[in-house]
Amino acid sequence: MPESILVTGGAGFIGSNLVKKLNELGYSNITITDDLTDGTKCRNLVNLEFKDYLDYRALFSKWKKLYFSVIFHQGACSDTTVADGRFIMDVNYEYSKKLLKYAAKECIPFIYASSAAVYGNGENGFEEKRECEAPLNPYAFSKFQFDRYMLREFSDLNLKTIGLRYFNVYGSGEAHKAKMSSVAYHLYNQVKRGESMKLFDGSDSFLRDFVYIDDVVSVIIHMWQNDVPSGVYNCGTGRAESFTAVAEAVHECYPSVQLEYIPFPEELKGKYQKFTQADLKKLRETAGYKNPFTSVNEGVREYMRLLEGL
Repeated sequence: MPESILVTGGAGFIGSNLVKKLNELGYSNITITDDLTDGTKCRNLVNLEFKDYLDYRALFSKWKKLYFSVIFHQGACSDTTVADGRFIMDVNYEYSKKLLKYAAKECIPFIYASSAAVYGNGENGFEEKRECEAPLNPYAFSKFQFDRYMLREFSDLNLKTIGLRYFNVYGSGEAHKAKMSSVAYHLYNQVKRGESMKLFDGSDSFLRDFVYIDDVVSVIIHMWQNDVPSGVYNCGTGRAESFTAVAEAVHECYPSVQLEYIPFPEELKGKYQKFTQADLKKLRETAGYKNPFTSVNEGVREYMRLLEGL
């Protein structure tokens, strides 16, 4: 039987790039679910080939008429500033549980989006261990709680169930994310508005694991196509690079634009991650993912070319 694929969040940033890659691999029997309340997300679907689109709230009412051979669960409310914990837990946690139970019933692979946000401020490290996990907001808690649920209830079953803890993902298809989009995209927009590129004071010491979207999709496909044990895995580069390094890569593309440092906002003091860096031991050794990751300089410059349509 040919693959019948479900991609939740398929109009979103990671989901749409995943569908694009699946198309390149010859797969088009794909059902996409998402929430198009923000209609601008439709732009991410225009050039994709897929069988059907469903609002994410309508999916469960149609279960009896649907069959999938794999679920890529990329849909979630990913806004870390949302304070409504009931909403976040309903959309991110309870919805995910229903999908996972369906996957278990049908004995099909279930590959889902977790988040490096489960590590909180990272003071205990970024390894896939309980002692490193300290979520600081409802979004992070919802991801943390679902990881724990999956590991407790399903990881010992004969079912491929894999969570990927994405670090700071950037690349084409994130325009709809607005304030939650990457620093590279914000800098690009400042350039296009004729402004200087603005970074907070101290950005040379703010280090994040910036991972290019093509690498993220490559990891997802690897998890699907290879014999990988169930569990949660970090998805980052294993390198921490500064916000200044991102700005310097943008500046290489727009050398006439000035870089300006602005005061660090009072409201962010004590709430801003200064360092993230994925521990890749499990990804490399247990999952067997050997591909190199794109550097910030290379990835940001490629991203600028794509934004310019080059």
